Amino acid sequence: MIDVAILSVIRRWHHREGMPIREVARRTGLSRNTIRKYLAGNVVEPEYPQRKSPSKLDDYEGTLTNWLFREAKRHRKQRRSIKQLHHDLVQLGYTGSYDRVAAFARDWRQGQQQARNAASKNTFVPLSFAPGEAFQFDWSEDWAMINGVNTKLQVAHFKLSYSRAFVLRAYLLQSHEMLFDAHTHGLAALGGIPERGIYDNMKTAVDKVGRGKQRQVNKRFQAMVSHYLFEAEFCNPAAGWEKGQVEKGVRDSRHQIWQTAPSFASLEQLNTWLEQRCKTLWQQQHHPQLKQYTIAQCWEEELPCLMPVPIPFDGFVEHSKRVSSTCLIHFEQNRYSVPASFANRPVSLRVYARRLVVVAEARVIAEHVRVFSRDHNSSGQTIYDWRHYLSVVQRKPGALRNGAPFQELPPSFKQLQVNLLKRPGGDREMADILALVLFHDEVLVEQAIEASLESGAPSKQHVLNCLSRISDAPLPQPLTPPPALALVNEPLANTARYDSLRERHHAH
Repeated sequence: MIDVAILSVIRRWHHREGMPIREVARRTGLSRNTIRKYLAGNVVEPEYPQRKSPSKLDDYEGTLTNWLFREAKRHRKQRRSIKQLHHDLVQLGYTGSYDRVAAFARDWRQGQQQARNAASKNTFVPLSFAPGEAFQFDWSEDWAMINGVNTKLQVAHFKLSYSRAFVLRAYLLQSHEMLFDAHTHGLAALGGIPERGIYDNMKTAVDKVGRGKQRQVNKRFQAMVSHYLFEAEFCNPAAGWEKGQVEKGVRDSRHQIWQTAPSFASLEQLNTWLEQRCKTLWQQQHHPQLKQYTIAQCWEEELPCLMPVPIPFDGFVEHSKRVSSTCLIHFEQNRYSVPASFANRPVSLRVYARRLVVVAEARVIAEHVRVFSRDHNSSGQTIYDWRHYLSVVQRKPGALRNGAPFQELPPSFKQLQVNLLKRPGGDREMADILALVLFHDEVLVEQAIEASLESGAPSKQHVLNCLSRISDAPLPQPLTPPPALALVNEPLANTARYDSLRERHHAH
């Protein structure tokens, strides 16, 4: 085969300069038949003709192709193997080898895979949403300075698919209770609930991914979806473009929000700033499709199509715990106190985003602010409520001296304890005074203790006396009767009239 350069010279000599084929053959050394072939075919780039070697499988290619299509539609365990297909071809008269059939099947499968990839890879369908139809949700990982520490955050992103209004909320973890709390605040900030929510296959929502759109959805997530009355829709695995709006929002938020974020004293302060910052951006950014309107204007148009937000979902995750002999339960490396009457007994722990609630016997027995420990090498913290140990110090008043829970008493209680422990029986008196908070308002008890300390001689009896005076209800004001009830003839005091009730009259 001649190359492109020689073919170009031949075509120019013959077609432009009118050189005869004999002269072209003499100059190039090629045969006249070869030159005629290239000139007659009007070939510009010479190439070898596609060669096809004859094969014993040629007469059976159509049949084998139909069989391969049929087997591809069956379940994997029910498909016939290539050996079985070769055996069936032999029954039809095929005399070739098994290797030729296997090579044909392999090439056919590769061609089918390439055709599927070419049809789906980097090919997308533009999506359009009606007002109030859907919102998209996703998590991202970002950093912010909180209380002087550069903290890694898990950020929940909500975005309305029509107006493109978006809201962010930050958490320290990406757990179930954080997901529920994010929906409570996110949907409230968006002003309502669309008909559908679009998610990826996050573990807090999907327990197991099935074939196609089949999903085994987490029961608590289903309960939240049922509470807010929207339909949850999950994307295909590794198909983030199916919720591309919120995916783009995650990327844009890094330079629109996080790179310019100031320092914050607490996570609550950060979330307040995030909501205000998002709504400010609504006013500044134009809608990507309706460019003559801002996101805020499109959101106002979509707002009437959203369902009003109901009462917040009780978004907790429940764990079964056993109380230790020191009246503590363990959760996430930390320890929390419960009333002493439940020591060595099982209780139920309800975990919320910012608090922990302990339930037993169908009632709440304790509640604590949730503490997050980011240092996995530490032993964690112990959070006490000294009121939980009052029944113990009634039996063991000496535990007041070095009891860890009682290191957190109010200042007036501590001062009273110092004074009482200086005399015999002071432990018992202090235990009895602390027990007053079980029957009276703690604020009133603290006022009684402060009044007792001001007298200079605090004691149990003095505290009880002060508490009694503080607790007494004020005397009612004298009544002023209306004029209609005024007496015209006031009764006279005459005790002698009672003598008429006696059978005999006696002289006095």
